[in-house]
Amino acid sequence: MSESNPLVHAIQNRFGHIIQALTMTLGEITLEISPEKSREVCVALRDEATFSFELLLDICVVDYLDYGISEWQTERTTLTGFERGVDSSRQERRIAWNKPRFAVVYHLLSIRHNQRVRLRIFAEEGEPVPSVNAIWPAANWYEREAFDLYGVVFEGHPDLRRLLTDYGFVGHPFRKDFPLSGHVEVRYDAKEGRVVYQPVTIPARTLVAKTIRKMPNSLSPSETPGNA
Repeated sequence: MSESNPLVHAIQNRFGHIIQALTMTLGEITLEISPEKSREVCVALRDEATFSFELLLDICVVDYLDYGISEWQTERTTLTGFERGVDSSRQERRIAWNKPRFAVVYHLLSIRHNQRVRLRIFAEEGEPVPSVNAIWPAANWYEREAFDLYGVVFEGHPDLRRLLTDYGFVGHPFRKDFPLSGHVEVRYDAKEGRVVYQPVTIPARTLVAKTIRKMPNSLSPSETPGNA
């Protein structure tokens, strides 16, 4: 991290006793704080002249449920191909993870200073995250979308309802443990004259790519890829 960056220096001076982590990668600053301190930090980032982050560009969520877990080695391949089937007995967390499951990420822009910052808040499942709707009104639908797709609850939101899924939808489709085919499907029942819900009829299958490489018989060993 470049401490010569004026924004990094200003953040450290102002929030040094609050921030949990501060990183700078490829010129992008990420500030990590706890949910309890989020309102205090957000108000300061918006109102104080040093920062003036008056614009909230986006809110997104990351689910770290299976972060760092791999079922197979992929460093080596063969000319004849291989089956990348999932073997749950071989699951191994290759990257340690000791933080909460969900990360709520806020992307902020200061038009006055032409600078950006990323704010990250970690929370466990069911742990409320303070809403920033009163600070940046643009957060209204972003927080509803995050609640709908990930189940993150934003405490203090004026109207936290589903935004993209149906009213009767069960679960949160962007979570890592939500099946790709879902739990239910809908169809129009002509006999009942309405749309009905029923269990999914799509057969379960492993959606993992299978790669096959076959060397053409017409090529001589000197003409094979990698020997040129």
